Amino acid sequence: MRMKFLKLSRQTQHQSDPMAAPRTRHIRSGFALVPVAAASLLAASLITACSQFTETLTVDFVFVASAKAAGSNNYGEIDVFEINSESGRMRQIPTSPFPSLGRDPVAEAVSADNQNLFVVNQLDNTMVEFQIGTDGKLYGNYTANTPGIYPLAIAANKSYVFVVDTYQPLPLCSPAEPCSGAVAVFPLEAGGSSSSICTATVCPGAPVVNPAVSGAYWPLTLPSAPNDVIVPTAITVLASGADIFVSAYDSSVSPTAGYIFGFSVGSGGVLTSLGSPAPAGIDPTAIASDPSSTYVYATDFAAGNVLGYTVGSTGALTALNGSPFPAGGQPSAIVVNPTYPYVYVANSLDSNVEAYSYSTSTGELSFLGGSTTPVTYATGVQPVAIGVDPSTNHFLYTLNFLNNTVSDFELSISAGTLLVAQDSPYATSAQPTAVTAIPHNGTGGGIQQP
Repeated sequence: MRMKFLKLSRQTQHQSDPMAAPRTRHIRSGFALVPVAAASLLAASLITACSQFTETLTVDFVFVASAKAAGSNNYGEIDVFEINSESGRMRQIPTSPFPSLGRDPVAEAVSADNQNLFVVNQLDNTMVEFQIGTDGKLYGNYTANTPGIYPLAIAANKSYVFVVDTYQPLPLCSPAEPCSGAVAVFPLEAGGSSSSICTATVCPGAPVVNPAVSGAYWPLTLPSAPNDVIVPTAITVLASGADIFVSAYDSSVSPTAGYIFGFSVGSGGVLTSLGSPAPAGIDPTAIASDPSSTYVYATDFAAGNVLGYTVGSTGALTALNGSPFPAGGQPSAIVVNPTYPYVYVANSLDSNVEAYSYSTSTGELSFLGGSTTPVTYATGVQPVAIGVDPSTNHFLYTLNFLNNTVSDFELSISAGTLLVAQDSPYATSAQPTAVTAIPHNGTGGGIQQP
């Protein structure tokens, strides 16, 4: 099971400077039977005692990328936390944090087998693959240049890694002369001893070539205004792996106009546009999809709401009844629980998480528990990324950019309500920007149905 996370892709000041390079704004009787029963009890107690030494209560490893440079090489850092299944408490593993092997890490994804972590470093235009040890430690394995300039978002399915660049790889594209963003596709190939590239279980190959432009990128172009500068902000890949969706806004108009661009993933990783992009408010900054690959949700940072869509049989998006749905101030990140019908939004201006229920038959959002008013939970200052643990879907956490912490909550799987986990919040490296996680072979025995 993979977890999808979305992050804030630029700071608040970019509302007034939309063409600036984005920045990140983480269960008979009888005497003869008596000795047998006693022996069974003794055996059971020995098994239990043994299992206490051989099993672990760690159910997830959480990887938190922090953008602020650290050390003489100016690399960003990745904090690795383990989550305790009984208390939800998070603690950093030994030797954490690890260098991100690049400057300004802003986005993360994990491979489908949960053995590899992909990190994009914005200022170096690189994607770094790390092998994940059984103890959660990271081992830098392979670095690839992204085709475009300033990568800002990443997603993965079983076969490909998708990277969104702020600018296309054209000679005149730069912050001084901005052009529209683009999507690159890296195929995942068998690694290990059969690979000359890396020793991981899977390795990114050369980016797929788009025959329409004879280059390794798919530009984000508005058909009605092909010369407008389209600024991408986030990406999601459906659980089915069939389609990807990229949120973006048109910076050539005032106020800006938001869109969601859709692509089907074809043979060899070649992308095909799903038609004209769907309107998406003013400034969509985060995007997520549900586990059935039926619904897509995006946060509108400027308008303070959540836009919802149905994914049609051709991949085209249709707005849900009632969309947009109200959110808090400057919603920056969104996650759909992979198992239970809840959606959570991080509101960066309000420093809280807003909780919703969603209808699995219609996709419509409603305030949690049928409330007529928003249901919110306080976080640290300016949450910019959010996630749900992939092992039990029972814990939720946010990255809080301005006070360098991660807030952790226990999630009621029957009601969707949140309870602050033990000792939360926890310190991270400076300016946390992105989060993802993998399940661990913990017992999960401490988790009870709320």
